[in-house]
Amino acid sequence: MSDQLLVIARQFQDSASHIVPLGNGLINDTFLVTAAAQAFVLQRINTQVFHNPAQIMTNLVTLTQHVAQKSSAEIRLQLPKILSTATNTTLYQDEQGGAWRALSFIADSESLENVRTLDDVRQAGQALGHFHRLLSDLEPGALHDTLPGFHITPGYLQQYRQALTQSTVTPDSYCAGFITQFQHRADDLEAAKDQGLLSLRVIHGDPKLNNFLFDVQSGQITSLIDLDTVKPGLVHYDVGDCVRSCCQNTGTGEFDLERCGALLKGYLSEAGAFFTTHDYRYLYSAIRLIPFELGLRFYTDYLQGNRYFKVTEPEQNLRRAAEQFRLCESIMAQEPAINKLIAGLTPDG
Repeated sequence: MSDQLLVIARQFQDSASHIVPLGNGLINDTFLVTAAAQAFVLQRINTQVFHNPAQIMTNLVTLTQHVAQKSSAEIRLQLPKILSTATNTTLYQDEQGGAWRALSFIADSESLENVRTLDDVRQAGQALGHFHRLLSDLEPGALHDTLPGFHITPGYLQQYRQALTQSTVTPDSYCAGFITQFQHRADDLEAAKDQGLLSLRVIHGDPKLNNFLFDVQSGQITSLIDLDTVKPGLVHYDVGDCVRSCCQNTGTGEFDLERCGALLKGYLSEAGAFFTTHDYRYLYSAIRLIPFELGLRFYTDYLQGNRYFKVTEPEQNLRRAAEQFRLCESIMAQEPAINKLIAGLTPDG
């Protein structure tokens, strides 16, 4: 397989000489390629998830061109650069129909699987807010919706109900019960959007902790990667997902209020420039909703035989779902404290 991968890598850099797996993403297959000119990242886009890889690359071009128009003083995040093939295309299709692309490698950086310090969390929030601020003047309609239905919680609920009627897997009482209890909250953000209270903006789509790159020397965030899910959406989905990823105590599984405060303070130091009264008002709803949404997706995938998320054994998605639902329970148990925290960060709050 390594020889085949090198053949593909050399479509982008003919000096490619060595290739190793990179990261632990659940969707795409990612590799680090050593080449004489520069190391780079090679990815096989999962076409079972992203049905139109060309749209992903078009979005990335639009995104990078928009950011490039900013003054250097405005930009504090280094975004991966797109590498082209020898025939000047951004995608290469292998003999099996696989879609491959290459991006620059952000040198001297590392991603984190777990939070080290409270400042890591503050930085993640600030970097996400900076990303949103850089793109706040980009018309969302200029981007393709690369994942129709992504982060539309009522749609995931409908998929779950359908999977439940078709699955041969025995339902899990805890997960099924939690979904029944929480399902009336599934359309909180979508209803606010339909009412004109929340607006579509450009979102990252998957701003979990390990998609932020930290400089190994300074410990400062230098990049936000994995831009395949950049699309029109509600920034609240990004905020909720970032909080979900960064603010869970990995030892206890509980929601960490102190981390949440640091993250939101960092985020709003940037995003406060464009946030509205309604944006602030729906922050708690986003924080509460996203663990439920992800748990719902994990559990549905478990019922369907693990078609979407990569697993190492059959019940891994079931455990992932239960973990997210327990986090959601912990968030709801701390609702008054979280709302007080948000009120303290709201202008004139």
